[in-house]
Amino acid sequence: MNGYGAALRYQYINTSVPTHYQLLPHLFSYAAQSGQITPQLTPQLTPQLTPQPSGVYPQSHPLVLQLVAAEDLSPLATPMLIEDGYQVSQVELFALLCRLADELLFRQISWIKKLPFFCDLSIEDYTCLLSSTWQELILLSCLTIYSSHIFGELAEVTAKYTPSDEELQGFSEDGMEVMERLIYLYRKFHQLKISNEEYACMKAINFLNQDIRGLSNVSQLEQLNKRYWYVCQDYTEFKYAHQPKRFPEIMMCLPEIRCIAGKLVNVPLEQLPLLFKAVLHSCKTSLNNYRSSQSPCVTSAPGN
Repeated sequence: MNGYGAALRYQYINTSVPTHYQLLPHLFSYAAQSGQITPQLTPQLTPQLTPQPSGVYPQSHPLVLQLVAAEDLSPLATPMLIEDGYQVSQVELFALLCRLADELLFRQISWIKKLPFFCDLSIEDYTCLLSSTWQELILLSCLTIYSSHIFGELAEVTAKYTPSDEELQGFSEDGMEVMERLIYLYRKFHQLKISNEEYACMKAINFLNQDIRGLSNVSQLEQLNKRYWYVCQDYTEFKYAHQPKRFPEIMMCLPEIRCIAGKLVNVPLEQLPLLFKAVLHSCKTSLNNYRSSQSPCVTSAPGN
């Protein structure tokens, strides 16, 4: 391996990947004690806990802006510069994916601390929620606010990885199903052109899942979930009045994201580099074909 390859291997492989989700209680409490968390909800921006039918939230827009403000919209910092002609190995690509997942997970932890309803739930409930939904949150962010980075720079890296015949032959049925569903979801998101405001609402709604086991304050969580469901509906129906089916279409993406995240855990770790290469290549090809034809992207849901 040349000097560049050795540097790449050192950069991605000799760096440990911390598992932040195992340290969530400590991270939350440290931030609170150090004064980094100062969530303040002004009365005029705080709706009643009992959700009302759509159309009764005059403060929907400010609430949506609060969610957007909690997001880190800055470009991902994980380095992905690869020398022209360099062939990335399976081990190197896997290490890069771990680094990327680590950064994305840490951003989710930071996001929780900035949520306008942070003080409404316990640290234990937040730990339980994030431990159960972090894969879904990362997947949603990769398909929306970080899509240019994932389907741009990361796709260029995966293009420099050539799987062996053994890897290709050993690709599992679970991997094939995940790939099919991810490609469908990518096309759907590209068709909808999800805004940052819609993404922030989708993320909060998906995160506030009262059906997760081990939660202590289920009723409060349910009220928060309904609150942001109606806020998102109000915002979407006002902003996109010419698209009456937009809100249900957006919400229908959330069960698919949960399904894909659940199936990803069944894909062997050694198959993840090939899975990402196949998905990113297929999505980029699909997008290029769409732009070339300048016709609406037709999507069909994969079989259940």
